Amino acid sequence: MKFLTVLTVATGFSLFSAGPLQAEEILAQTGDTTAGAAFGAGTGVLIGGATGGPLGAMIGAGIGLLGGREVQKAGGLEERAYVVRSNTGEEQVVRSPREEFAIGQQVNVKGQRLHAITP
Repeated sequence: MKFLTVLTVATGFSLFSAGPLQAEEILAQTGDTTAGAAFGAGTGVLIGGATGGPLGAMIGAGIGLLGGREVQKAGGLEERAYVVRSNTGEEQVVRSPREEFAIGQQVNVKGQRLHAITP
């Protein structure tokens, strides 16, 4: 009985330590304007709220969101984001402002960040 318990625990540890069968793959690089949109929406809320009350705040936030994205694009300050296909076939856009990856590279998505798989 003790042998069976040890075998079960050892098998469980080996399964938990095994990596994913197939990693996610980078399909394309795209631009990300989340920072500009957030700054524009925040500024729009303040200015719209000051001039038009609650309705002005909502309208200002929408205009600021769109304007912030465009200002970030026009300034050439877009951050990197990648289109990633998961092992289930789903595609998602994941930001990676600091690290650079090649198209076709195998990566792991942990939270909202990409991590390169090292062989």
